[in-house]
Amino acid sequence: MYAVLNSGGKQYKVQQGEVLRVEKISGDVGSPVTFDRVLMFADGDNVSIGQPVLDGISVEGHIVEQGKAKKIIVFKYKRRKRFRRKNGHRQEFTAVQIDSIKAKGSTAEKAAEPESDAKVEAKQPDAKVEAKQPEAKVEAKQPEAKKSAPKKETAKKSDAEKAAGPKEDAE
Repeated sequence: MYAVLNSGGKQYKVQQGEVLRVEKISGDVGSPVTFDRVLMFADGDNVSIGQPVLDGISVEGHIVEQGKAKKIIVFKYKRRKRFRRKNGHRQEFTAVQIDSIKAKGSTAEKAAEPESDAKVEAKQPDAKVEAKQPEAKVEAKQPEAKKSAPKKETAKKSDAEKAAGPKEDAE
């Protein structure tokens, strides 16, 4: 049995007994934590997917550790401009041990009903799309654009005329 939950803008796949590192959550070591934003729940054969979250399912655990992650270096540099900035950052985290994944009621049956309605609604628009497709093919067949008139051919100058230079008016 596992669940996918949302915490701190990230998604995590969790199972019972697992230790999870999430963004900082307020609380002391040993205090209980409940995650209500469960996106997906699977218990062997049945899989429930929320749109966007599942109601009646929660993941419970307790805080194991409050700490800071390893330091990362943030270095900004612009070449040929004598610009350098070096900063360090340690992100705070909370380690949570997952105690249980609780499902209230029969969520699999509730999830199955909306899916059947969604399939019926999906079939109706498909019929309309099929009717529109032949019209689209008719629109696609457009007459070809008129070809431009052929260019007029100009008389080419012979080598003798080119050597003589420009013609002068005979007056």
